[in-house]
Amino acid sequence: MRVITQKTVGDPSVLEVAEVGTPVAGPGEVLVRVGAAGVNPVDTYIRAGGFPALGEPPFTLGWDVAGTVVRDGEGFAEGDEVFGLLDFPGTGGGYAEYAVLKAANLVKRPSWLTVEEAGAAPMAALTAWQALVGRGGVSAGQRVLVHAAAGGVGHLAVQIAKARGAYVIGTASAAKHDFLRSLGVDEVIDYRHRDFTEIDPVDVVLDTIGGEYAERSARVIRQGGVLVSIIPGNPAFDVDRASALGIRFELVLSVVASGADLAALPQLKVQIDHAVPLAEAAKAHELVSSGRTTGKVVLVP
Repeated sequence: MRVITQKTVGDPSVLEVAEVGTPVAGPGEVLVRVGAAGVNPVDTYIRAGGFPALGEPPFTLGWDVAGTVVRDGEGFAEGDEVFGLLDFPGTGGGYAEYAVLKAANLVKRPSWLTVEEAGAAPMAALTAWQALVGRGGVSAGQRVLVHAAAGGVGHLAVQIAKARGAYVIGTASAAKHDFLRSLGVDEVIDYRHRDFTEIDPVDVVLDTIGGEYAERSARVIRQGGVLVSIIPGNPAFDVDRASALGIRFELVLSVVASGADLAALPQLKVQIDHAVPLAEAAKAHELVSSGRTTGKVVLVP
């Protein structure tokens, strides 16, 4: 089968096509013919050597997978359309024509997701779900602020918050406001022209940006509220700082692969910014690194 591999860390040009043997599923695992594989920002960091999650090259990136079950077993039947997340960081392997996933990490693909949408969804959707629901406890009647609301995690997070009955505010450039309104966002803020700290207090903030956004976001959280960040390594804001401000701070260091969480997701619109052929993985990485995408980038056969 074809895979995308890299023999060294570096810029997107290190990604290359290789031929390897098709993997074999073991006990508790399922072999999937990949119809789409999501490309996430963390993939670009690992490729470049900024996050040595897979050790030394060579390795194959990719954790988001959607496709077709190859043979019966582990609760799935040959031909089942499924999607799921490879254990993260694990060993990667999603940028390939076939991938082996734990059965517990897979669910059948619902009719409301295309294979490309399902392939783009797992890491971003699980991150949003585990951050907002698992850590943030978002519930009906709350006010929720999501930063970078049109991004890969953000555009799914706003939908999850809306589905749970929250009033949702999102920050994004003006060009993306109509898109966010189409997802049900109640209030959109052009961060280039309006200071989000001027809004009425909120119960939950999802910080997908990091840096000074944590301290600024804390200013708009009411007493007893929670700031959930998916960006590690911010020494200027921590649990103690949050406690001094009368709020709670939750840092989501890593997404957890979970078929049960995928099954719990509400019906989501997964925005595909670009679908890129597998052999052009370098182009996909350039798109993700640009920071200008709306939604997700996905690799297809």
